[in-house]
Amino acid sequence: MNDLFHKVAQRISIIVGSPLAFASAFAVIVIWALSGVYFDYSDTWQLVINTGTSVLTFLIIFLVQNTQNRDAKAIHLKLDELIRSTKRARNQLLDVEDMSDSDLLGLHNEFLALREKTQKILEKRTAKKIKDLNPHS
Repeated sequence: MNDLFHKVAQRISIIVGSPLAFASAFAVIVIWALSGVYFDYSDTWQLVINTGTSVLTFLIIFLVQNTQNRDAKAIHLKLDELIRSTKRARNQLLDVEDMSDSDLLGLHNEFLALREKTQKILEKRTAKKIKDLNPHS
């Protein structure tokens, strides 16, 4: 069942994300808007588009979420493999997506501090290079 759903979700997400699908949806909206004159802009005329778009949106949400979940999982696995294969990388970053929010915040703050430290080192190097190029200033 899962494999069938995945195949169907993958296929539909490709189709729905295509320019042809957008053009078709746009054409449907234009035809619906133009048909308003014929149907005297009735409540039923409005209900048709509202119901149709609501049902399609409801179904597409599940397909898009499935596709995004699968893509995110694949990316995480690829990143985990890169972390695992790099000797200097910290293995505690494997499966970081499963950490609690407070642990993620701690890691985020750690990386911010590391970035600031690195930025200061680079600024010192740049200042030294400029000084070395202009010894009279």
